[in-house]
Amino acid sequence: MLFLIELWESVRSFIATGGNVLYVVAFALLLMWVMMIERYWFLSRIYPAMKDDIVNRWDARQDTTSWYAHRIRDTWISEATELLEQRMLTIRTLVAMCPLIGLLGTVTGMIGVFETMAQQGTGNPRLMAAGISMATIPTMAGMVAALSGVFFSTRLDAKVKLAKAKLIDSLPHH
Repeated sequence: MLFLIELWESVRSFIATGGNVLYVVAFALLLMWVMMIERYWFLSRIYPAMKDDIVNRWDARQDTTSWYAHRIRDTWISEATELLEQRMLTIRTLVAMCPLIGLLGTVTGMIGVFETMAQQGTGNPRLMAAGISMATIPTMAGMVAALSGVFFSTRLDAKVKLAKAKLIDSLPHH
């Protein structure tokens, strides 16, 4: 329990040093990871049963060669693709937004530096250092958040494409 309290205090100290924009970065990061975990869950637990159901329905059909049968096949593939690609655009958008949110923190931190310089002059480096840390920490946090999502979202995207290709291959075109 003491470890958690110390961890929370270090996070609060980090946020106090970096400014309130870090809350926005943390929210975007949390949302991105919740969506990525949900997509991994869907691909590993829910989608295989759905794919088997689609393949079984296709194999159970008497007619697999007519125009009508091919439209049914295309509809099933389209519905599965829609479910596979659900939230992927949002995940990619959140990955791209994290550095931009960090840059927002840079701008607000630099505004603080300029305000300090206007009020106190350039003679007090300690006051300017607080603003500079508020300018650099959010940028770093946004970049780290984006990097944590880039790798996993790219792998997730590849898994989605592979799952779609396997579904198309498992529904033979007679």
